[in-house]
Amino acid sequence: EKKLGIDFRFPPRVGILLENPSFLDSCTGLQNLKMIADINQRITEKEMKDTLFRVGLDPEDQRKYKKYSLGMKQRLGIAAAVMERPDLLILDEPFNGLDEDGVKEVRNILLKMKQTGVTIVLSSHNAEDIKILCNSVYQMNKGYMKQIL
Repeated sequence: EKKLGIDFRFPPRVGILLENPSFLDSCTGLQNLKMIADINQRITEKEMKDTLFRVGLDPEDQRKYKKYSLGMKQRLGIAAAVMERPDLLILDEPFNGLDEDGVKEVRNILLKMKQTGVTIVLSSHNAEDIKILCNSVYQMNKGYMKQIL
């Protein structure tokens, strides 16, 4: 819909990572991704496995989600958010629980997505993440938002 010359349509492909991603405890990472991917049927199992590998998870790992470490859970949440190649990616504290290697891997994924034109909305308390990944920076203070970069 257009009003006043502004296009208000929501992007058809959106990826979201909430602060504490949650999946089915009794399923593997790949099984969890398959259930999500079945909704839109946009990607293949191979693409899901490739995404798991890119975020640092073994697609063949048979461990159930309940046995995942905090970092593994975060990586699976990131995989779920990026696997369908979104046009808009909304991330709430995407580096929580990740070790140094995990932070580097996820940053590289996000930088590549950014270079391909994906709009990334990132919520973070880490100044280094913001400096590396963001073109525009807004700060929330006492319920008010202001642009600082």
